[in-house]
Amino acid sequence: MPANIETSPPGLDLDRLQDHLAAHDLAGGPLAAEVIHGGRSNLTYLVRDGDRRFVVRRPPLGHVLATAHDMTREFRVMAALRDTGVPVPRTYHLCDDPEVIGAPFYVMEYVEGGQPPVTPAIEAELAAILGRLHEVDPAEVGLADFGRPDGFLERQVRRWKRQLDASRSRELPDIDRLYALLAEDMPVTQRHAIVHGDFKLGNTLIAGGRVRAVLDWEMSTLGDPLTDLALFLLYADFEALDIGKGSAAGNGGEHMPSGELARTYARGTGLDLSRLGWYVGLACFKLAVIAEGIHFRYTRGLTVGKGFEEIGGHVAPLVAHGLRALESRES
Repeated sequence: MPANIETSPPGLDLDRLQDHLAAHDLAGGPLAAEVIHGGRSNLTYLVRDGDRRFVVRRPPLGHVLATAHDMTREFRVMAALRDTGVPVPRTYHLCDDPEVIGAPFYVMEYVEGGQPPVTPAIEAELAAILGRLHEVDPAEVGLADFGRPDGFLERQVRRWKRQLDASRSRELPDIDRLYALLAEDMPVTQRHAIVHGDFKLGNTLIAGGRVRAVLDWEMSTLGDPLTDLALFLLYADFEALDIGKGSAAGNGGEHMPSGELARTYARGTGLDLSRLGWYVGLACFKLAVIAEGIHFRYTRGLTVGKGFEEIGGHVAPLVAHGLRALESRES
């Protein structure tokens, strides 16, 4: 039995991976690997080949719905952004054959970095990077067909309302009011752009006080860029909301006011932020629906681990924040 079979982590047969990579001139000697923890979705591995290190990413174990964990999508958008001002790992290889390791996967550069305490300088850099992402012309980087931007906001509101209806287990009248306000007065999208879908400090790598890479592009598409900005600002406001304290905004530390972050973004994009309150309301609605879905599963004994009993308490503050955003920031 080859020695590295014993060290294969779950979901990654190193012998089969080694044979495949060697056939594509990407690896030579025996491989060693370990799971990179911290992600909640796709599985990420640090793989070593002698002195070289690279990353392999694949869908979760037992995953069925390929559209929710699309390796081709992640690989394609990072490859497209390689020579833009958006820091992404270099991509090396995509394998869409599930017979190799049991699922499609891709190989990318290993980027040094971690999640140190947040600083205003890092948050300002993130706002500027988000602006640079939304300045990229999708057609110029080969992503003209990356999504369906027309009707994007309408589909987002409908989608999260369907999710809410599928997870109802208690009375939440204010969340229905939030939905109604969002549905009745949608803004007009100013620009179709590449949207990350979950842009936050936790999906980046920081080293030397700088953002080295933006990760986790599985939800990326073409859509309204202000949905990205609003979610980013909401994560930055989590400390004030006392929701997900110290994690969503990034392990404690000082924070730049969300208004300053929005102005930093606006200077780079030239976008009109007069309807930003609506987008913050949508971000609150989305996260509240996600939290209510987790609460729904917890009350039925369908969650494993600790901390799920607290998630239901996040819904009301998120909804209240969303309503305040709609009332105070809309023109």
